[in-house]
Amino acid sequence: MAADDRTPIYVGVAQVEQREDDPSNAKEPLDLMVEAVKAAAEDCGSPNILKEADSVRVIRGIWGYGNPARTVAARVGADGAETGMTSLGGNYVQAMTNRSFLDIQSGKKDIIIVTGGECGRTQARARKAGLDLDWNPLVRAPGASPELRNDGDTPDMFLGSNKVTRHEAEMKRGIQLPIQFYPMFETALRHANGETVDGHLERVSKLWAGFNKVAVGNPNAWIRKPLSAEEIRTPSPSNRPVSYPYTKFMNSNNSVDQGAALILTSVGKARSLGIPEYRWVYPHAGTEAWDHLYVSERDNLHSSPAIRFAAAKLFELTGHTVSDMDFIDLYSCFPAAVQVSANEIGIPQDRPLTVTGGLTFAGGPLNNYVMHSVARTVDLLRGKPGSVGLVTANGGLLTKHALCIYSTTPPEKPFAWADMQAEVDATLKRKVAVDHDGSATVESYVVMYGADGTPTTAHTACLLDDGERTWANVTDRDTVAAMMKEEFCGRTGTIDGAGGLHLN
Repeated sequence: MAADDRTPIYVGVAQVEQREDDPSNAKEPLDLMVEAVKAAAEDCGSPNILKEADSVRVIRGIWGYGNPARTVAARVGADGAETGMTSLGGNYVQAMTNRSFLDIQSGKKDIIIVTGGECGRTQARARKAGLDLDWNPLVRAPGASPELRNDGDTPDMFLGSNKVTRHEAEMKRGIQLPIQFYPMFETALRHANGETVDGHLERVSKLWAGFNKVAVGNPNAWIRKPLSAEEIRTPSPSNRPVSYPYTKFMNSNNSVDQGAALILTSVGKARSLGIPEYRWVYPHAGTEAWDHLYVSERDNLHSSPAIRFAAAKLFELTGHTVSDMDFIDLYSCFPAAVQVSANEIGIPQDRPLTVTGGLTFAGGPLNNYVMHSVARTVDLLRGKPGSVGLVTANGGLLTKHALCIYSTTPPEKPFAWADMQAEVDATLKRKVAVDHDGSATVESYVVMYGADGTPTTAHTACLLDDGERTWANVTDRDTVAAMMKEEFCGRTGTIDGAGGLHLN
């Protein structure tokens, strides 16, 4: 099918990084964004495209800029361009590009720049050195959003939500961080699959070794050192246990300084700028949905109705199937996220599930990772004309999902976008007991470690006889140690009024 002049396309992509050890000499995130945008213009073969950009949209990061898009626009020659920003969330790269494709297709915009950058490595080194960075945010509590600088400049457009995603019942038991929730999703998967504790850990570490292998071959990956499955699952001085069953090498690696940029335009505009067709990559369709906002209210901890509905709709809109996908990148903050996505989409887990190496090895620049997976997908698609790729994005606690299918071949129909929220909202929503005094059954759990690296506490998700969910903590050291060796899902016990779980 010949593409219409308003058909949206990617024409330029770029990824950048820095490994400066001295935080006082390091570039800040804005610098990486500008560098990436200029590199993306070079990638499309039309550096002057930046002067004609009519929108610059930035993915919110862990920094304090009020309207970074304004500065990026000025520094790349796009003065007067509309500015935009998202809220926090790993889903927003794909969500923002989905909206941008629609804006181009409708004629609202001609050229849109999407960019983002994080300097987690520099931030960590600055904290260690006691150095203040003027772009570094004030964060009041773990998991809290960074304060934005009030410089009187507000972005022209905003995409996102600032809804609180932690339930009172979770917070009351000290459960609020991704490193606590995702291992519980993992343990729930293990139990649902009927796996042994050791067999499950061996399988998941092999899955992650496959991601590491992809990173070794990715020129933009942060960690390209080969690692075996045994090295990934075994605690060591360089691979500390973080939250059982995950070691450091199973966690997103946020200690990276990385930036990326995407340039979107229309087929007609690309032709007028002389951008060759072999640089074009077409979005075929995009879908989005959020699982129930509170983990406490979800039916179970091992599935995602939002991914299921969004993926089914995506394939319906495009006419593609999983077997058509030459390249797949499933959002990979933790192994559980990958497995849930693969299960819901219907992707065999013995095939490559990443094009980058994932957030552990390619790098986890927080909310901006998907910009890197999209850029890598575009590069791979260009290298194999006629190929098709799937990119998924995930924000929050396996909460916010955005998907898109791309190809070097024009779509049969105009780019379509669908919101599957109504379907998700119609699924079961559990009632939650903030406090409970009485019997309960363990649904899932995670073991946390103290400062000395010894296991101290197990956070548990529990189901009550009436189907309500509650949360409780195990602090008996012998029991906590046993929970790392034996399956405790399905075990019964008694929760006291203070949230302590005493297992039978």
